[in-house]
Amino acid sequence: MGKQMTEMLKGTLEGIVLAILSVRPAYGYEITARLREEGFSDIAEGTIYALLVRIEQKGFVDVEKIPSEKGPPRKVYSLNAQGQEYLDEFWTTWGFLAERLGQLRDEGGK
Repeated sequence: MGKQMTEMLKGTLEGIVLAILSVRPAYGYEITARLREEGFSDIAEGTIYALLVRIEQKGFVDVEKIPSEKGPPRKVYSLNAQGQEYLDEFWTTWGFLAERLGQLRDEGGK
């Protein structure tokens, strides 16, 4: 992943993870695997775990400890109402930015 992609991803990864959790609850490794399936192959698990701590502290997710067959219980994250509100705002902002960037790209191509 190039430096520009890495920098852009830093600003959007929180929204991307919340979007994944809006589909269904998941634990850290599942989220990382889903991101990799979507083409974000260079994202380290540590990055996702740190982000999960932050969104938990912000109150965007509920956490439930589920027993694991191997090792300690897994922390399963699910999007709560506050997280959904933040995600809705994220999508509105994303739509605004995508529209404006598309206009700028189109203007530059003329």
